[in-house]
Parts: sequence; C-alpha cells; structure tokens
Amino acid sequence: MKLVVVSAGLSVPSSTRLLADRLAAAVDGQTPVDIQVVELRDLAVEIAHNLTNGFPGKKLAAALAAVTEADGLIAVTPVFSASYSGLFKSFFDVLEQGALTGKPVLIAATGGSARHSLVLEHALRPLFAYLRAIVVPTAVYAASEDWGAEGLPDRIERAAGELATLMRGLSANHPVDAPAVVPFADRLAALNISPSGV
Repeated sequence: MKLVVVSAGLSVPSSTRLLADRLAAAVDGQTPVDIQVVELRDLAVEIAHNLTNGFPGKKLAAALAAVTEADGLIAVTPVFSASYSGLFKSFFDVLEQGALTGKPVLIAATGGSARHSLVLEHALRPLFAYLRAIVVPTAVYAASEDWGAEGLPDRIERAAGELATLMRGLSANHPVDAPAVVPFADRLAALNISPSGV
C-alpha cells in the first residue's frame, strides 16, 4: 500500500515535517506501507502558477498524481492566523475534484501554542470532509511544549492505528461507493399508500 505524506512546513528543519515523519513511521509500524513525502515548500512557485494559468508544472503534477493514487494520506500544516497555511490550502485547491473521495486521511498540525489546537476541528476536518475524504477520528496537534512531553506519542500511535486500519479496509482502487439516492416519490410508492391515505 502507498502512503503519501503532505507537509506544509516552511522552515528547515521543520516541526511540521518532524510530526509528519513520526506519523508516517507509526503507520508503517502497524502496517507496512511505501511512504512518499510531498514537501509543499518545494512546490510553492508551481502551485502559484497553477492557480493563475490552470496548468501544473512537472513536479506539481507528480505530487498531485501521488496524492490521487495513494491508499492513504497524512496531511500536516503549521498554524498561521488560527488556520491552515495558505500554501497548504492552495495545494488542495489545485487537486483534481474527486481525487480524495473515499480516501483515508490523517490530519495534523503544529503551532507555537496549545491554544490553536482547535484548528484541526474548525478548519482541517471540514476541508477534508468537503473533499469527501474519510478523516480518521483522532487528529494530532503538536504545540512547542508537546515535543518530548507525555501524551504526544500516544496520540500519534492512536491516529496511526486508525489510519492503518482504514487503509487495510479501503484502497485507491476500491473507493467507498456513494450512497444510492432514492427519489422521495419512489419511497412513497414503495409504501403502497393511496392518495387518500387509506
């Protein structure tokens, strides 16, 4: 199975990339996967060009294809202005519509303060729900004080286990089917109710 890690960290070294690597290693420890890391920092110019001209460059096209073909995805962003970074959002803006439908995704974020931890629930989870991905229940936030502290390794293992379980049950080749929509009139007809109600 193929696991793609999208890291939106800007600095080198990056706490965002460190968290991404730890999450990927934890998934690999629970179910063997081929890991590919997409560093958005290296694709920033191509992402900007794609937004303005509609065509991805060679490196961006390869990254978008990797995400589309992955059996699972880990998406990690630093927190900027109480939300995901613009670079992170721009990458998913240029992703083909439907590319994440039914795909298991683990969301994570890093920030300087624990006060930003709700970014996972008010920004990242709605974004990936809109993209029709299957987001694992446990999201991972790492503030500066979390590194080396108790709790973070447990959250990483729990989230990784949830993603590994979903990846074993789903794959890019067998996405979750959309639920069948039955027109209301057909549902009424199936009940054999006459117009008079008797």
